[in-house]
Amino acid sequence: MKQMESASHIEGADRIHAIKQVLWGILFLNIAVAVAKYGYGVFTDTTSMQADGIHSLFDSAGNVVGLIGMAIASRPADSDHPYGHAKFETYASAIIGMLLLFAAYRVSSEAVTNLRFGTGTPDITYISFIVMIATLVVNIIVTTWERRESKRLGSEVLAADSRHTLSDVLVSIGVMIGLVFIKLGYTIMDPIMSLVVALFILKAAYEVFKTAIVTLSDTARIPIADVKSCVALVPGTAGCHGVRTRGTETEVYVDLHLLVDSDISVREAHAVAEQVEHCIKEKLPQVRDVVVHIEPDDEHQKKISELEQK
Repeated sequence: MKQMESASHIEGADRIHAIKQVLWGILFLNIAVAVAKYGYGVFTDTTSMQADGIHSLFDSAGNVVGLIGMAIASRPADSDHPYGHAKFETYASAIIGMLLLFAAYRVSSEAVTNLRFGTGTPDITYISFIVMIATLVVNIIVTTWERRESKRLGSEVLAADSRHTLSDVLVSIGVMIGLVFIKLGYTIMDPIMSLVVALFILKAAYEVFKTAIVTLSDTARIPIADVKSCVALVPGTAGCHGVRTRGTETEVYVDLHLLVDSDISVREAHAVAEQVEHCIKEKLPQVRDVVVHIEPDDEHQKKISELEQK
């Protein structure tokens, strides 16, 4: 709840602009890290460093996808998209997941080839460790910053990309372990560590898809009890049922059936419904829109409410 309250204060164009700024900054950092790892990996014929460089390069591709997704998500609602374009941020995170799957395939296929047919002896020097440690520090800074901003802004793209970068941190640690073994004469550890890299990439892809599916499958975003507690605060209500919520993490849509005294006028019932809408939006800042269906508080509606509770 606190995360949503924090993100709710940064809305619309300001939120989109802030997310884009983070993505641009991380894009340039990821490109620098990828060039350093892959370039030195090629220079020293170290497969695991090349694989790690490819992973970092796909981090950069993910940033580009995120920027495109946010550009579309920032568009206002129109006749074809009455609920707005916010889900395009989720689509962008899903594409990042697909890029991760492709990266895992590239890395693992190269590692398997090297295990089957062998590879040259990598030239491991202290510079190899300097390159890996330097890029590791950069990635730790990036993932910490991106994770913090994803919570502050309630961004699925930044959350997905921060997990992607975190996997890069773990991968880099694995590669450094592999470099130690190679230095000790166990060159077979180079392609083996590349396979470890591929497993980390697959895990990152799984986490990205798991988050995206929550939005794309219209999973309930708010506990029904939280909505009902808001309704209970409004005078003139006799409860509610049929509560449904869906949307992105920061743009939730709610609809519910509101029970009111059957003897009040339509005008009075409408006024109560407006108070309910206002209360829900005030108590649950992530809610963008509320649709209230007014129902008379009679025996039929009470039975529906009782069945729902069971």
